Amino acid sequence: MKLNTPAWLPNSPIAQTLARGFPTLRFDAPIEAEFQNHFHTNNRPRVRLAVFLALLTVIGFAVLDHWLLQTRPLAFADMVRFGIQLPIVIACLVLTSARHYRTAYLPVIRVVGPLFGLGTVAMAVRAPLELHMALIGSRLVLVTFFFYFMLGLSFRDAVRCNVVVLLGYGAAAWWAAIPGEIAVYTCFLVICAHVFAGAGCYALEHANRVSFLEGRLLNEVATHDGLTGLRNRGAFEEDIRRVWRECERSATPVALVMIDIDHFKAYNDRYGHPSGDRCLHDVAIALQSVARRSGDIVARYGGEEMVALLPGVPKAEAKLAAQALVDAVRELRMAHAASPTAAYVSVSAGLAWVEAAQYESLEMALRRADRALYRAKDAGRDRCSDQGEAVHDADILPLTDLERQRSA
Repeated sequence: MKLNTPAWLPNSPIAQTLARGFPTLRFDAPIEAEFQNHFHTNNRPRVRLAVFLALLTVIGFAVLDHWLLQTRPLAFADMVRFGIQLPIVIACLVLTSARHYRTAYLPVIRVVGPLFGLGTVAMAVRAPLELHMALIGSRLVLVTFFFYFMLGLSFRDAVRCNVVVLLGYGAAAWWAAIPGEIAVYTCFLVICAHVFAGAGCYALEHANRVSFLEGRLLNEVATHDGLTGLRNRGAFEEDIRRVWRECERSATPVALVMIDIDHFKAYNDRYGHPSGDRCLHDVAIALQSVARRSGDIVARYGGEEMVALLPGVPKAEAKLAAQALVDAVRELRMAHAASPTAAYVSVSAGLAWVEAAQYESLEMALRRADRALYRAKDAGRDRCSDQGEAVHDADILPLTDLERQRSA
């Protein structure tokens, strides 16, 4: 995949997975769960159509048998077909609905799929020998391809189903005393189908996994800042609105921490822009090392300003977390000889802790954090300030240009 590679991209779990490959068709647990959800959500309509085609196929073979083989004993074949295979297909068709697909269809098909195949095996060993190769062998091949390509099974599950059917045929042929040359020839036919279809199924699933990872990687590039690897402002604004709605519904609080690198322009002037870029990157990593709960989000808000979103934290913990963000940057001990605040790179932070379900609004929360940040700057920088309790939007006006210039 050709990309203008951002500095942070090699550390992305998605990029690392693509780079090292996945010959066993498995990702690490979090990525695997996302892939399974993505794959089965998009694959369900196709699987539903395939199961419907399987229903037509079972009925079609029943019609053909009774029409073309009417002089042959068909009672056992009808018992298997209508007592086992047809109910399996009808049940699977019902379970491919959106409501049941993930919870019921996938676990059920892993069990009843081999059972359906063994039904075909049972009909094969009871068929007259002159029909064994021409008719029954072709049905076993059809079952093999169906497992690999039509039923939404993973490569691993499809292999298991087909191995069960192949072993079942070998055992049934021995039990039914099928002539050796016919049994061996049929087994070889099914094994060839198994190898050819299995190779295609493996290649298809591998391609699907590569496509999924590349799509995720492109999304990461589009939603993350190319220098720091943090969420960019556009992605963060979508995140915070989503989190805000969730916190309103669940009546949980939200903590917002606005963070600004102290005297960053002076740092760039003293050490140069490449060093400034490294400083931004290192500060971003330090902040992420603190805000690492599953719901926490750290983003680059603009220039040297960053923001941390910490949903669901009590007020006391929010204050500790905000202070920990400041401390994490201080502990980097990056020299900043041009800073009148400290001999090392430091940040100022402003905390707004709000209860989304009450009188607060998202805009007011952002204003509160912004105001708190500039209070920290006015108080000497290299610290965190808490805006305190707020009551209404009108009580917290946006910063004026004069205030921003004074605090810059």
